Amino acid sequence: MLTNITIRNFKRFEEVEIPLGTSVVFIGPNNSGKTTALQALALWDLGLRRWMERYQGKPNPEKRPGVTINRRDMIAIPVPRANLLWRNLHTRLSTTDGEKRGTQNVRIEIVVDGITNGATWQCGLEFDYANEESFYCRPLRIGGSNGSGERMAVPGHALQTHVAYLPPMSGLAAVEPKWEPGRVNVLIGEGQTAQVLRNLCHNLAENQEQEWRRVQEHIRQLFGVTLDRPNHIVERGEVTMSYSERPGVSLALSASGRGLQQTLLLLAYLYTNPSAVLLLDEPDAHLEILRQRQIYHLLSQTASEMESQIVAASHSEVIMNEAGSQDVVVAFVGKPHRIDDRSSRSQVAKALKQIGYQDYFQAEQTGWVLYLEGATDLSILRSIAQTLNHPASKCLDRPFVHYVGNQPSSARNHFFGLYQGKSDLVGIGIYDNDATISEASPYLGEIQWQRREVENYLPIPAVLERYATHSVEGNETGGDTLFAAAEKDKRLEIMRNVVSDLVPPVALRHPDDDYWRHGVKASELLDRVFEEYFQELELPNVMRKTAYHRLAALAKPEELDKELTYVLDQIVGVAEKARPAEA
Repeated sequence: MLTNITIRNFKRFEEVEIPLGTSVVFIGPNNSGKTTALQALALWDLGLRRWMERYQGKPNPEKRPGVTINRRDMIAIPVPRANLLWRNLHTRLSTTDGEKRGTQNVRIEIVVDGITNGATWQCGLEFDYANEESFYCRPLRIGGSNGSGERMAVPGHALQTHVAYLPPMSGLAAVEPKWEPGRVNVLIGEGQTAQVLRNLCHNLAENQEQEWRRVQEHIRQLFGVTLDRPNHIVERGEVTMSYSERPGVSLALSASGRGLQQTLLLLAYLYTNPSAVLLLDEPDAHLEILRQRQIYHLLSQTASEMESQIVAASHSEVIMNEAGSQDVVVAFVGKPHRIDDRSSRSQVAKALKQIGYQDYFQAEQTGWVLYLEGATDLSILRSIAQTLNHPASKCLDRPFVHYVGNQPSSARNHFFGLYQGKSDLVGIGIYDNDATISEASPYLGEIQWQRREVENYLPIPAVLERYATHSVEGNETGGDTLFAAAEKDKRLEIMRNVVSDLVPPVALRHPDDDYWRHGVKASELLDRVFEEYFQELELPNVMRKTAYHRLAALAKPEELDKELTYVLDQIVGVAEKARPAEA
């Protein structure tokens, strides 16, 4: 049984350590590295087989050790060029030693730990890029790539481990030729499971009669159909297969549902590969929720009977919950890590349902996240920071921002889902006055505007008058100076009249009047002002809420409340705590 795998410089992984067990489920969003981890195990197995074919029973050679692996031999990892296996395609690293410049090979390193017959063992392999078609494999240097010239011994127990990789079902071919077992393995590795299902069943029925009958019984219990024995038509070199839903009615296997085909593929593969480490990529594909739970229990039970180890990749919350109570669950949320408790599983479930992989990527890249009601808030804060010449301008230039519609609970759910994948993540949420915020967290700060919303901090009468005059310049009036002056006066008068109709006189006389703090929701007032303003001008309204940041740009620094500076300071403080990923 494999108990642990360490992967370095392989595809998306710089260095990760992943715990394993009798049954392991890799859980996480799409494109989070689950299949990559399975492929790393498959690559380690291929390298081990190639090495032992050449050197079994012999000591490690001292000079130029290594075996060549062609990319076409990697049936579980089909790639058009060998360098696609290396992280960021980096196969060489420039080095400088004084005035001397050189290059150093970047090696993929895969170290697997295991237990066989009560004895623990460790087997590490390294892979060196040769060209687009091939690379070299050899035992890992003790101490890693920078270690001594001595290499790890390849334990005999490792050779007793057989790794088999199975991608998800990809449909079913109308006609399936009879393949040799080696060709079946190649097609499976290339993901062409549609070409091999009948062959797998035929080989099982011909060579393992008892196991074939058990597969028939499982399918009958799960789907209520009877599988007919596969038939090899020698004259055409084909394998055909059918099933019956009721006596006397036989249908071709291609007429069955995708869920039945997926389940049959898994069972046939399990029984065909006893005492193996089975790498199952999305075994729950094409299965509804209730069936996912059934199939997972069936696979675990069958693997136990066949003395096999299952390492499965999934993004099903059902599979995660079922495995969490009895098996090893590794979350591919951020850096892969084992989860055991219910609260951790709930955060990963949240990641699967609510949080896209792009959010995890941005969290890794920036190290902090900003929560706001909507895009207008960000634009206004950015304009205010520029007006005040505040350091927050840089932080707000390209932040990782998530809009939560003034719902702090949504921000918390999102943040702690991300936090499951990046444990040093920090964040800050800024909400309107009517939001319900919680006690301060050392990781996620929450700020509530003392006024109703961020628009309430704009010196509204002043910026509206400036907008009325600024909107003339360079727009409808062309270059006629006299006409422009007249148009400015006209628009300014209209704006003043509209504002005086909608705003109490006391609020117009006193910018600090409570009306501006708590009496009005500024965005709603601005909506009415611009609706009437453009109606008086007989022009279409071009100032909706999404453009209110233009008003913030018209404010003067001395007109802005000190609370804005405080909030911008808090944003800078959070951004400075961030620990973004190294470039």
